[in-house]
Amino acid sequence: MLLAAAAGVLLVASVAQTANSGLRDTHDAVAFGVVIAFGELLRLSLPGDRESAPIATAGALAYALLIKVGDDRVSLAAHQVVTVTAIGMMIGALPHLAVGRPARIGGMAARLLAVAAVAFLFRPLAKTGVAQDWRVALPLMASLVILALLVEVVLAALMRADEQRALFTVVLLDEMRVQLPLGAAVGASALLIAFAAEVMGLAALAVFTAPLLVTQVAFRRYSGIRTTYLQTVRALAKVTEIGGYVETGHSERVSRLAVAVGRELGIHEPQLLELEYAALMHDIGQLSLSDPIPGGATVLVSRTDQQRIAELGAEVIQQAKVLGSVAEIVRRQNEPYRDVDFAPNGHAAPDRGDPGPPLGSRIIRAANAFDDLVGGSLDPARAAEAVHRLQLDTASEFDPRVVEALSRVVHRRSLIQL
Repeated sequence: MLLAAAAGVLLVASVAQTANSGLRDTHDAVAFGVVIAFGELLRLSLPGDRESAPIATAGALAYALLIKVGDDRVSLAAHQVVTVTAIGMMIGALPHLAVGRPARIGGMAARLLAVAAVAFLFRPLAKTGVAQDWRVALPLMASLVILALLVEVVLAALMRADEQRALFTVVLLDEMRVQLPLGAAVGASALLIAFAAEVMGLAALAVFTAPLLVTQVAFRRYSGIRTTYLQTVRALAKVTEIGGYVETGHSERVSRLAVAVGRELGIHEPQLLELEYAALMHDIGQLSLSDPIPGGATVLVSRTDQQRIAELGAEVIQQAKVLGSVAEIVRRQNEPYRDVDFAPNGHAAPDRGDPGPPLGSRIIRAANAFDDLVGGSLDPARAAEAVHRLQLDTASEFDPRVVEALSRVVHRRSLIQL
């Protein structure tokens, strides 16, 4: 809301100033506005429920960095760049709203503020001798493009960290990993359009946005494959529920809780995705049982039976050939946090030689045990009792860090329910 408010104030001020001074270089403004609107219309879905508008961003940055179109020197002001960019974004967003898609105001505001930062820094310099010497202009423009991409990434990370209650540093690194490869293509396209416009005129817009369009198609296919993977995994997880081996919603609840705990512990997004897959399929090995466990609560059966179910589930997942790390998480989900031997004084002592199961396995073990004890209940007292029971077993069975993170997640959830 703060980000949208800041963008709104900037837009109102820019529109008022543009209306007062008059729209300059109208043909250029319309051409770039159309490209920006077209880019917003073709928003791109990125991994992790992100959206990007590469063509719109490249067009807006190129407009902010424009010096000449053909032989005509442009006399743009920063407020006009903001006005044209914002109007183009809003026009491009209208079809999305018409078919019921979310407006994604936060993402649009972040892109507008990033473009505004470039415009307000570069437009005053464009009127000086800096723009006459390309050896000076090129590194300056490249630096400003990098600045714009970083501003957008940081703002997106702030919103995502707030939304997901995740660590900002972890989210920032994830945003950079996902956004910057595409951002490099966007920045290069913006610079090429700004430079080529002096020779090719407005035709540079069409020539240098075409590669971005092809890139979007490739990213869209990758996103579609990822979505299909997750849908397939969710469908496979439902088999245990349909067969009566686990309670309805158990796999989904364990998955949501495991991912929330993983975020609390600062796990990065690729590992979170593996954790989500593993949590959804952690009980798939129960299909091998002749008689279902009452309520599907594996926490109530012997250690040997738990491990046999985990091994069988891992074998099923291993058949996919591309989910090896997920299979390993599932295989070791029932291993205790520490292997315990006995000291000479008779007290239990941890064996320090084995690092123990992977963190993902430890998280699923705790999340599964919690859901076996609580189920779909929304009673905060019952949740607190389950957490206390897990805390009593942190000496050997459960990772204390995982249980502590789970406790914080459950406490927040209980407060929201209350």
